[in-house]
Amino acid sequence: MPLPRTMVEAAAALRAGHLTSTDLVDMSLQAVATHNAATHAFIRVNADSASVAAAVADDELRTGKDRGPLHGLPISLKDLIDVAGEPTTAASRVFSDRVATTDAPVTARLREAGAILLGKTNLHEFALGTTCEDSAYGPVLHPLDHSRSAGGSSGGSAVAVATGMGFGSVGSDTGGSIRIPAAACGLVGLKPSLLDVPAAGVVPLSVTLDHVGPLARSVQDAAWLWSVLAGQPIHSIQSVSLRGLRLGVLGGYFASPVESQVASAFALACDRLGAAGAICTPVTFDEAARITDTYVNLVLPEGAQWHAPWLDSRKADYSPTVHDRLQSGRAIPAVAYLRARHERVLMRRAVDALLGSVDALMLPTLPIVAPVLGQPNVTIGGTDIPVRMAMLKHTQLFNITGHPAITLPMEAPGLPCGLQLVGPIASTPRLLDIAAACETLLCR
Repeated sequence: MPLPRTMVEAAAALRAGHLTSTDLVDMSLQAVATHNAATHAFIRVNADSASVAAAVADDELRTGKDRGPLHGLPISLKDLIDVAGEPTTAASRVFSDRVATTDAPVTARLREAGAILLGKTNLHEFALGTTCEDSAYGPVLHPLDHSRSAGGSSGGSAVAVATGMGFGSVGSDTGGSIRIPAAACGLVGLKPSLLDVPAAGVVPLSVTLDHVGPLARSVQDAAWLWSVLAGQPIHSIQSVSLRGLRLGVLGGYFASPVESQVASAFALACDRLGAAGAICTPVTFDEAARITDTYVNLVLPEGAQWHAPWLDSRKADYSPTVHDRLQSGRAIPAVAYLRARHERVLMRRAVDALLGSVDALMLPTLPIVAPVLGQPNVTIGGTDIPVRMAMLKHTQLFNITGHPAITLPMEAPGLPCGLQLVGPIASTPRLLDIAAACETLLCR
């Protein structure tokens, strides 16, 4: 039989007796041996403990104990997430000797579901970046072009999944850190609705905007992972007809500037969805001019406050760029922070209003393809834009508002491009169903 690509395929092969969990772990470890040295995707690989856990999972299945669809499947965790007895480095020398004493709730839920914890993935230091260039363990390199970024901050998670180093991964998303690398690497990445998934035991960047969620190769894979992480019954995708589905196509700020390759892929996606009967209606978010300031004035003060014990005493152990950005949060006045919290409420209401007339919002996940490492700016349509700003431009709003958002790969020549769908608050299962209906048309 062909080797499984998705979690769904792997789970079916396990239960049919075609493969064992030990086989799946061995396949994943072989992929690690092939790809990890070149991409720096993993900070820590737990080969021995994963093999032992796989043997236990196989024994359980043989004796009739089935923990659910994740049983026996190798999964990685972004190295912000605590695993008892293991380091949680956040890709920083500051935490090089920090060892977790207990599992994060999401880790405990994965264990209970029978998932095999393959290792901890690399990231942009303390999740404060979109390119994974600043890491004590080396930059994460794009799986298709090692001169380019894999996106961030959950770049190691994306590369692990894209190269077969496990069947899924768990990342965090404060301004786009799941969706950005998923889009850059051609994967599905889900930022669930705010508070769907507990962030306890996860090194924070912004206690207000942090989300935890899955990166995977299919929407159903992401749905399985989300269900376990959220402590919900396993969500099996429900059929949604594209005919009559109302999709609000975000224009204005979200439509320009966009690189020509991304614009062409998005136009093709809209054409295909429209031909299948979806009603694609232009909509505009009128508060777009305030997104960046609101985001910065929330994230940086909260990050500076959490890092206060180390910013001065361990300054040399931070990457200079990360330290300086955290330090800048100390200079943001309290009145600006409080204003940003008020703006957050207004923006949530504005997105709610848009979603009142459509089933989901739709836009490119990234306005650019994966950038070259070390490139400070990107030129789009003759305009120079800082890479970080460009990569956050289409994602950070939905961290501010807390709406669930998912990225799907679109058909595109060359490097991958992603399409982002956004649903109402507390509607992650419905968004997953809509995304699955779109998935079959987007990338053939």
